[in-house]
Amino acid sequence: MYKNAPNRSIICVDMRCFYASCMAMLAKLDPLKVPIAVVGNLQQKGSIVLAASPPMKERFRIQTGSRLYEIPDHPDIKLFTPKMEFFIKMSMEITNLINQIVPKEAIHVYSVDESFVDLTGTEKLWGPPEETAKSIQSSIYSQFQIPNAVGMGPNMLMAKLALDLEAKKEGFAKWTYEDIPKKLWPVAPLSEMWGIGRRTERALNNLGIYTVGDLAHADLSMLENHFGVMGNQLYYHAWGIDLSPLEAHAEEPISFGKGQLLTRDYDSRCEILVVILEMCEDIARRAREAFQVGRTISLGVRYSKNVFGGGFHRSHTIDEPTNDTMKIYKVCKRLLEAYYVEKPVRQLSISISNLESEHSMQLSLFDEQKWKKRKLGETMDYLRSKHGSTAILHAVSYTEAGTAVARSELIGGHQK
Repeated sequence: MYKNAPNRSIICVDMRCFYASCMAMLAKLDPLKVPIAVVGNLQQKGSIVLAASPPMKERFRIQTGSRLYEIPDHPDIKLFTPKMEFFIKMSMEITNLINQIVPKEAIHVYSVDESFVDLTGTEKLWGPPEETAKSIQSSIYSQFQIPNAVGMGPNMLMAKLALDLEAKKEGFAKWTYEDIPKKLWPVAPLSEMWGIGRRTERALNNLGIYTVGDLAHADLSMLENHFGVMGNQLYYHAWGIDLSPLEAHAEEPISFGKGQLLTRDYDSRCEILVVILEMCEDIARRAREAFQVGRTISLGVRYSKNVFGGGFHRSHTIDEPTNDTMKIYKVCKRLLEAYYVEKPVRQLSISISNLESEHSMQLSLFDEQKWKKRKLGETMDYLRSKHGSTAILHAVSYTEAGTAVARSELIGGHQK
């Protein structure tokens, strides 16, 4: 089974309670001793807890996803609002620290608080990979005061499993293929394993498969008949086998989209179109930066709960792919006119898909008007990247309906 399986030295580094640990560092607190919660908005009782330190979880049963009103009034508890810009900067600095030990190609940033690192070959410079992994772990804590856990394995899957199932409790864990029967196969429910969601778990349970061991010893052809290619992956993952290279998870985009929950009900088409134009500008900019164009443009509208919700999601495919803001906007406008009923709107979503490389449009760039529009878009993108997203805006963004100015102060929907 393992004769031709990868046998590298991969680690998965996870910053424990990252947001809470960052705020603890700023406030000179110990996140492993002080109950800390990072809350989206301290003025709204229903606001969500974005991160909680271990003492907050253990003493007060407050988890990520809890609500502000659930947090008891206790003198030991420290509450903070997020500083997203600082969190991202900290994440980048931690990556830079790891980059001092391995080249950038050996680092895959999986999320703001989690990275995979390939230590294969570093033994010639730094000694045994296990000691190098522990050195990275201690360096992150000594330099940034961010507690972290490290899982190590012969591939990305095994490193992640070692992290999730053991290292998050013990601090460090190294798994080998020999560990699979005693450490992975007893795992239940199945959704405890990375890569298996609740829906897949239910489908497997219906087949009489309840543990990872059951999955490893299931009939492969039966799994493939039920789940297709994913059935093959599930089977081999249950044996700890993962053939994907480190960069395999950094996939090319299949669409560019944006969703926005409005801060109030928008009652008129004119107001709704203001936000749609702003969203089209953002999507088109991202497509231009990636040198991608799209043929299919989609608009989603959700009505206010005050009128019992509902809405629509419609798409239109155009003949010539585009990343031009106004072309995308005009399609969205037509979709709104065709399907919108006079109800207050609370949520919008827009995307372009059916993508292809912008270079496929090269011949049409001889059209002078198209060329001028592309250069105008490039110039606006440059000004925004150099001077900020509000350096140049459509005039309607400064009306009461505009959201671009207010959202420029946010990262991920939270204050910078």
